[in-house]
Amino acid sequence: MKPRPVLSFDLDGGQVTSRQLDVLVAVKEAGSINAAADRLGVKPPVVFRHIKAAESSAGVRLVQGTKRGSTLTSEGMDLIAEYHALRSRLQSEAVLTVACSPVTEELVMSSIPSVDPSMGLVVSHDLHNLRLLEQGLADLVVLDDPLLLMEDQELPATEIGQMDMVHVDKGPRYVRHRYGAQRIGFRHLELNKVDHTVEDELLSVKDLLASGRSFFVEEILLLRLGIRVRSSTDPHLLRHSVMAVHRSQDARVISLIKTLRERMQK
Repeated sequence: MKPRPVLSFDLDGGQVTSRQLDVLVAVKEAGSINAAADRLGVKPPVVFRHIKAAESSAGVRLVQGTKRGSTLTSEGMDLIAEYHALRSRLQSEAVLTVACSPVTEELVMSSIPSVDPSMGLVVSHDLHNLRLLEQGLADLVVLDDPLLLMEDQELPATEIGQMDMVHVDKGPRYVRHRYGAQRIGFRHLELNKVDHTVEDELLSVKDLLASGRSFFVEEILLLRLGIRVRSSTDPHLLRHSVMAVHRSQDARVISLIKTLRERMQK
């Protein structure tokens, strides 16, 4: 008999169990409670009970309804990102874990197989990914927002390329995208003394487009959707570095950084 480790998280309100975490993952991937129930082979009320129990332990909403079904809140996304990182670590001490955001997810996924197909991948926002690195749960972080490095000069970082952002200006009311170099966009407004207020944070590019408010978004995310939007600000003024941040000097990490740089420069 081989022991199998089971993950759970102790939070302020109680414990989020491995089963509850698997339910959250299923909701994220399936896009609705009914579809998650089908995937897990249970009835929708069972999924609902697991979600409510997890939210009670977390003390925050983890799942929210949308026009298309259900999705995780930003807190829910953070929780399962950490779950994936820990699960990757438990699988094998030799497995390296890479963390990135949806902005660079395709870049990282296309680069990993040529270096080490066994590498684990966690997709979350920059701040959470840096926390995983500091906690030893990630070996390499592909960072969209280089301004975050100004807060921790000790982190070894290598520029792997540059990206442009798009500024959609519909007036002083803004929404912030969860991902990308948002600080660069809003710093541009502040430096130019543009009056603005940030009213919400959204996870989806489609939600940004449907918000009726102003926003900044990474150009590559629009291109993936086949959308071209004229930027209200010269994209060169919003161009920013993409950084590879790491503590490990493992040869596979160094090789992956080289591969990422080569792919970004094509």
